[in-house]
Amino acid sequence: MVNRIHPTAVIGEGVELGEDNVIGPFTVIVGPTRIGDGNWIGPHVTIGTPGEDRGREHPAAWETPPNGDPDHDGHGVVVGSRNRIREYVSVHQGTWRTTSLGDGGYFLRGSHIAHDCIVEDAVTVASNVVTGGHCHIWSGANLGMGAILHQRVVVGPGAMVGMSSAVRKEVGAFTIAVGNPARVTGVNTVGLSRRGLDEATIEALGPWLKGKGGLPEDGLADRLPGDLSTLVKAWDARPRVEH
Repeated sequence: MVNRIHPTAVIGEGVELGEDNVIGPFTVIVGPTRIGDGNWIGPHVTIGTPGEDRGREHPAAWETPPNGDPDHDGHGVVVGSRNRIREYVSVHQGTWRTTSLGDGGYFLRGSHIAHDCIVEDAVTVASNVVTGGHCHIWSGANLGMGAILHQRVVVGPGAMVGMSSAVRKEVGAFTIAVGNPARVTGVNTVGLSRRGLDEATIEALGPWLKGKGGLPEDGLADRLPGDLSTLVKAWDARPRVEH
């Protein structure tokens, strides 16, 4: 299916578009950027401009094509498929790795994904959320309106960050974090139950979710629904960040 691109949008050279994308008025997308299929990209969105780093080149990529040098062009942006990217969202080029958005995300009005961030699948980033550079937001996370993430913050799968929270350190998988600084206040039981877990299973995972113990040794992680089992084991195997 063809892409629907408003005539006022600017699509620079070095941008690769899949199929069935909608790109709204006055949106600017510059390369190197690769975008998948079936994305809805609203008016006044900016994707692929330089990372906010005083020491980086700031090419006018809407006028001149990338020259193939990542130190000049940036390390690229990759956007998956079936995302909804609302008005005034901005996504910046990576400075040492590709800034990436997964599939099926919802990025609400005015949210910002900084350079070198990795945003996985089915993430919700609410209005006016600002991420610092190098953050990693795992699948299914939900960032509430006006939340601010410090550089290099990791938000675990299925985690929820409350409105206007200031996140300075890792937020664990399927936990709820609120406040300034953000602190974990509980487990996202609603999110886990929606993924098919009963109360007993959630209780058995409780110590691990709260960072007070390892995964149950009875193989519970292997018996979780397929996608959840994969997420839980990947999170458990992640490199630990010292604070």
